[in-house]
Amino acid sequence: MTGQLNYFSHPEFDRPSIIVSWAVDAAGVGERVTDYLNRKMENRAFCEIDPSAFFPLEGVAIEEDVIQFPECRFYAGQRKDVVVLRSRPPRFDWYAFLNLVLDAADDFHAREVYAIGGMVSLAPHTAPRNLLANFNSADMKDNLSGHNLSTTMNYETPPGQRPTLNSYLLWAARRRNIDAAALWVPIPFYLAAEGDPKADLRVLEFFNRRFDLCHDLSDLDEEVRRQNRVISDARQASAEIDESIRKLENGETLSSEESEKLAAEISKSLSRRS
Repeated sequence: MTGQLNYFSHPEFDRPSIIVSWAVDAAGVGERVTDYLNRKMENRAFCEIDPSAFFPLEGVAIEEDVIQFPECRFYAGQRKDVVVLRSRPPRFDWYAFLNLVLDAADDFHAREVYAIGGMVSLAPHTAPRNLLANFNSADMKDNLSGHNLSTTMNYETPPGQRPTLNSYLLWAARRRNIDAAALWVPIPFYLAAEGDPKADLRVLEFFNRRFDLCHDLSDLDEEVRRQNRVISDARQASAEIDESIRKLENGETLSSEESEKLAAEISKSLSRRS
């Protein structure tokens, strides 16, 4: 136990990169990607952040008289250069929580940190999934220049609102001299509830290349094809759905009513086929 970092074991690392995902994300991209990586790399939890100071007790699940706190755990496997953090966004004291994440990064002698996020988009599902990135250092940006990332995203926190958790993480990491990048993948708004395997695949392709993971991603290719078939069937069955998607493909804007109807119908179609 190191303060609020509870170590179950102490794996050996070689200046690892830390991949961070937060629950409650558009289409669950972060959780789906890190769950996939943990399964492929046979990772196991080796450290957790004590959640008691960062989450309310109301609504916490209880199983067999044991409180199930939100997950805030680090995972690793045979690879000495990759660590995964899966966590719910803290409700309280972001600064203290993120500094515990970075305390762990210092313990591992981490080389860099990646945070994954999904962002709702008005683009259709037939469009490519571009991977957007922002960085906390010029060196990090240069190191990733050959990975087909869009680095022109400019985001400013709206007046009166707090920064996103990933933006805060990049700022806190910079103060600790740890290179970090936030990766964002746009999700068609009508897939935000059911998941977007095409977005998952785009992020995993990046990590496959970045860390020479050599993972076979053909199962995700099949998920993409399956989802596309379901949506294609829905378009054929409903002229209204087809017209709405066609408008998006032509760069047109849908009305609120059209958007809500499209999201509801696509969600219903995908749920029936799951």
